[in-house]
Amino acid sequence: MELLLILRVLLRRWWLIVIPVAVVAVFAIPELLRDAPSNSGGYSTVIRYTASQVLEAIPGRDGDYQDVWLASELTVNAFTEWVRSSRFAEDVAEVAAETGLTIDPAALSIHSDNERSIGQVFINWSNEAELSAITDATMTVLQTRSQNYFPQLGEVPAQVEILDDPRISPVPVSLPNRFRPLLQLGVALIAGIGLAFLIEYLDPTLHDRHALEALGLPIIASIPKK
Repeated sequence: MELLLILRVLLRRWWLIVIPVAVVAVFAIPELLRDAPSNSGGYSTVIRYTASQVLEAIPGRDGDYQDVWLASELTVNAFTEWVRSSRFAEDVAEVAAETGLTIDPAALSIHSDNERSIGQVFINWSNEAELSAITDATMTVLQTRSQNYFPQLGEVPAQVEILDDPRISPVPVSLPNRFRPLLQLGVALIAGIGLAFLIEYLDPTLHDRHALEALGLPIIASIPKK
């Protein structure tokens, strides 16, 4: 019986349910139909590199082959922290400006990590062509400006080798972004149903015999619609 009453209310106030759903659908449906790369809002790339001091730049150096590998690992460790600094982002923006690309260093999303002697630089950006220029600028800074930050290099930039050509790929769409339009439609549907029951509660009109019976009033006779 209660389910029938609920169904009658929904059928009677259907237009109140449709209105919020239709309004949200105007914005949600185009977002659902949009391609995944544009919906993700960005692209990413990874630069893998090795780095080591230029041995000729160290006067009076004395060490063995193992010492060279340990120095390389320590250099990459230092580079990892350098890449995370704001000064590194400023250098990348400066080099990129030389190619005609003006960017805000604070907006650059550059992260770094390393596995022993192998360094990694992770870059995210919203535009694919601009990310390519930023990637080139990042490699230039890695290869030419390290001596400005590490005096132990002897005023000579560390020798940096890029292990492979960085590939730019779209950032996968996150699950919240993927299902956000559907969630918006669901919230609009719930809001519409709630609005329908609110209007039904505030409306004193008696629509059918079931409303009279709910009030405990006896029905003497009824006039059919036809």
